[in-house]
Amino acid sequence: MAAEKLRVLCLDIEGGYGGSSRSLYESLNYIDRNAVAPEVWCARQGPIQPRYAALDIPAHPVAGMPRQSALPRFSRNLLALAQYGRDWQRAAGFRQVLADAAGRFDLIHLNHESLHGLGLWLRRLPKRPAITMHVRTMLMPGIFARWQSRRMARGSDGLVFITENEQARFHAHLGGASNRPEQVIYNIAEPMQAATPHVSLPRDGRLVVACLSNYAWVRGVDRVVDVARALKARGRRDVLFVMAGNMTLSQSLPGMLGDTARAGGDLAAYAARMDVADMMMFLGHVPDPEAVLAASDLLIKPTREDNPWGRDIIEAMAAGRPVLSVGQYDRFVQDSVTGILQSAFDADALAERIASLADDRAAIMRMGEASSQRVAQLCDGKSRAADLLAFWQRIVEDRHG
Repeated sequence: MAAEKLRVLCLDIEGGYGGSSRSLYESLNYIDRNAVAPEVWCARQGPIQPRYAALDIPAHPVAGMPRQSALPRFSRNLLALAQYGRDWQRAAGFRQVLADAAGRFDLIHLNHESLHGLGLWLRRLPKRPAITMHVRTMLMPGIFARWQSRRMARGSDGLVFITENEQARFHAHLGGASNRPEQVIYNIAEPMQAATPHVSLPRDGRLVVACLSNYAWVRGVDRVVDVARALKARGRRDVLFVMAGNMTLSQSLPGMLGDTARAGGDLAAYAARMDVADMMMFLGHVPDPEAVLAASDLLIKPTREDNPWGRDIIEAMAAGRPVLSVGQYDRFVQDSVTGILQSAFDADALAERIASLADDRAAIMRMGEASSQRVAQLCDGKSRAADLLAFWQRIVEDRHG
């Protein structure tokens, strides 16, 4: 290698405002700094830069990082691609800065699959470093997902997947495995230290169910409103749903969600229209989700993607909180063991089980303990960071070998 320590530049699309950014931070927090010298470029200023500063890791906000991911609807993909083309042209300054800096590094890690365009562009540089890409989501099937997946394979020297599910979906889009080295490395979520409960959350005896996702249709955040309505219909007003994240609605959403958005409302306004505002609290973006978890009994993520394993889920489990989610994969959320896992979303059935848990807090404690034990086994910081470092070293050796 070119230096005693592996010099790695990580490109972060979120700056601390999302799960991919937090996951990268945890990896670099635990990685062997005697073997690697990391630097992070963030697409925007955010709460993550001071945390990197405390680790003595350079982390800079760098505007103009172009990114794009396949969307569920054909028409929205056309619009997104047009916008991406415009953003790519406007990113000429960013790309020049990146090209000038590339020679300082042995490897550039693209921390999200939406950076596939940069990967392809970097591979064309005459003296380029090795390139790895972190695949953190399952693209919705379709022509645009297949197109993006091919670019992801061509634009990297190695691919990291957060679970077997992202890898399987990627292979499905490609029609088989890529010709790049691949590795599944679970995200890190160490058992959380005792956190000070969020000051806004009441302590009035209600069962507190947290949701830590920014609004997106595929994340199913609006389904929490359906569950609240089902509980209210049962006369159960002893449950409070705490929504942490950006709850802006798109005007293209179906039904009353879209109507609410076109009237200038967000998910809180939608909850009010559904007559469950008294059962929901909206906090907006929260830089310290551990404080929300400390004041909560459960986490809910009723995803439409059937992916019960995201950053919010494993952090809740690390905090000893059972998780309520939807899907078939039970490596993390296992029904009646570490939480409630529905194979298909059913608001009435979920409301019934939440009501049962409100009446049996001992069951919550048992599942919470099982959650923390499972995360300690699967998401250990030192082990997973060592996996990532070993993968980086392998890719660099292949590149220079």
